[in-house]
Amino acid sequence: MEEDRIVEAIEEVLPSVVNVSTIVLRRDMLLQVTPVKGIGSGTIIDSDGYVATNYHVVEGAKRIEVTLHTGERFNAMLAGFDRAADVAVLKIDASGLKPIKMCDYKDLKVGQIVVAVGNPLALSGGPTVTIGVISALNRTLRTPRGVMERMIQTDAAINPGNSGGPLVNLRAEMVGMSTAVISFAQGIGFAIPCDVVKRVFEDVIVYGVSRPWLGITGIDLNRAIASYYNLSFIRGVLVLNVFKGGPAYKAGIRPGDVILNVEGVNISSTRDISKALRGRKVGETLRLTIGRGSKVFRANVLLEAQPSP
Repeated sequence: MEEDRIVEAIEEVLPSVVNVSTIVLRRDMLLQVTPVKGIGSGTIIDSDGYVATNYHVVEGAKRIEVTLHTGERFNAMLAGFDRAADVAVLKIDASGLKPIKMCDYKDLKVGQIVVAVGNPLALSGGPTVTIGVISALNRTLRTPRGVMERMIQTDAAINPGNSGGPLVNLRAEMVGMSTAVISFAQGIGFAIPCDVVKRVFEDVIVYGVSRPWLGITGIDLNRAIASYYNLSFIRGVLVLNVFKGGPAYKAGIRPGDVILNVEGVNISSTRDISKALRGRKVGETLRLTIGRGSKVFRANVLLEAQPSP
C-alpha cells in the first residue's frame, strides 16, 4: 500500500516539474568571454506560467529556458527573486499548466516520508525520483549568500540539477524546494520550506519586486570581537560593509557601526535582523538604533527592493 501511495504521488507531481537550463557568460583563463550552460529544476506554482526555482540556478543568466514534462520548451524571464532565501520566480508564456499543491509547513513532522523530484546531473530520459524522510526541521545554514533559516533536512538524495525541484509528501503536496547547498554531504540534503516559496511568489505577483533589503553585510557581535575592535558594545550586529547608494547608506549607517535595536527589539545576531525584515514591504521605514563609538543614535531606513546583480 505504501508503494502504491508513492507511485501515485509521483505520477501526480510529474506534470508540475520542469527542467531549467541557462546560459551564463563567464571569462576563461585568457579573459575571453565564453557562454557556459547550466541546468537545474523548477516547479510550476501557478497555472499562468509561473515557475519557482533556486535563485542560484538562474543567477547571472543571459538566457533561461524552461522545458515542460511534455517536452515543450519556453524562453523564461526572471519575474522576481529573494537572493537570501535562494528563491527565484520565472515567467513563461504558457497557460493551463498544472501547479503543484502546497502543504502546510506547520503539519510537517520529523520522520515523514518525502520524495525529491528533479533533473540531477542533466541526465536524459525525464526527471529522477529519490525517496527519504524528513530528518530534521528548522535547520539554520550559513552559506556564501547569507543565512538560510528554517531549512528542512532530508536524507533523500539531492544532487546538482535537483536544485529548484520539489520535495513532496505522499499526498503529492510540495513540502519544500530542494537545494544542493552542500554538494559534498552524504545522506544530508536540504529544502527551502514551502511557505517561503509561496511568500516570494506572492511578493512578486503583488509588488513586482523581491523582498526589501538594508544594503549591509555584518557579523554577530560578541565580547571577543568587541575587544579586538575596541568597541563600546558587546551585543548587536557589527556592520562590515554598506552598499553605496543603498537604504542603510542613505540613512547614514557606515562600516564599524553596531546595529543594536530594530523597531524596539534588541538585536543579537544577523538572524534577528532577518526576522525584523520578514513581512516588511518596499517603501516602509524601519527604525534602527545604532551604536557608533560610545554614542547611540537613531536611523530611519527607507526599505528598497533588493537589486538584481
